[in-house]
Amino acid sequence: MDDSSMSKPGLSYRDAGVDIDAGDALVEAIKPFARRTMRPEVLAGIGGFGALCALPKKYREPVLVSGTDGVGTKLKLAFALSRHDTVGIDLVAMSVNDVLVQGAEPLFFLDYFACGKLEVETGKEVVRGIAKGCELAGCALIGGETAEMPGMYPPGEYDLAGFCVGVVERSRILDGRGIAPGDLLLGLGSSGAHSNGYSLIRKIMEKAKADAALLDAIMAPTRIYVKPVLELLQSVPVKGLAHITGGGLVENVPRILPENLVAKIERKSWQRPALFDWLQREGNVGEDEMHRVFNCGIGMVVVVAAGDAKRAAECLRGAGETVYEIGAIERGSGEPRAVLA
Repeated sequence: MDDSSMSKPGLSYRDAGVDIDAGDALVEAIKPFARRTMRPEVLAGIGGFGALCALPKKYREPVLVSGTDGVGTKLKLAFALSRHDTVGIDLVAMSVNDVLVQGAEPLFFLDYFACGKLEVETGKEVVRGIAKGCELAGCALIGGETAEMPGMYPPGEYDLAGFCVGVVERSRILDGRGIAPGDLLLGLGSSGAHSNGYSLIRKIMEKAKADAALLDAIMAPTRIYVKPVLELLQSVPVKGLAHITGGGLVENVPRILPENLVAKIERKSWQRPALFDWLQREGNVGEDEMHRVFNCGIGMVVVVAAGDAKRAAECLRGAGETVYEIGAIERGSGEPRAVLA
């Protein structure tokens, strides 16, 4: 063996771009945030190879409902603006709101945070937002993965993915099968664009300068509807729920409708937030395109019988939601669809 090779300094993982100490520091830093989200069903804290969670004892025939999502290109704005404290709320919201529409109570959440070089303070901000989202949804941040992968991401950038499991009584699963002509649509106000349409938003921002107030509106975290809607489900018969994400009202509402039904939505029945007017004006975006890309101010739709609508709206408003009666179910033919009038 060549003696010269014996004198070469050995390489470490840090030399390859992975800082194990930074990863350990992040785990320790986020433990207090995760601890605040714990539920009595959680059997072990963060740090193990797998997370343990029992099913709540109140369910006789529990059915698990799962959802997974990311934040999309809203992250590009977070990088550009150095706003990392709310994208974690977005991450949680996108999954827990999807689980909710089946009538399920979010039980636990796991996150995946990937970057080229781990910046502990940035990671801490992101996970603090994830924990805040879990608190708002009443679910436990039970575990996750932090992946430092040199060369995979540009400096200062990262990616996020989330995974949620909820639970619902089998007899109370919401599948929309009971929706019928005459039922009413209640729209719950959104907090902004939520986490959809940001490739178009960024394109518009290349042409038009957004002031501080508009930037706040653009980066406002996705509203989490879990607690008010779960409260509603305990007191009013709900026939269906639709989370208004990519595709807007016209594509998401039909997903919960049986065949031969049409959701007729009155677009003047709610006050569209100023953010969407600015996006439409500065991007010269057509009205139909606006409603295919953005939620346009409605983040969740609740379908109820006409006789239950007033009570449902009062319950939701009492829980802090902005509620509009935005339309009704009519008889149609063939595939279910939504029509904006």
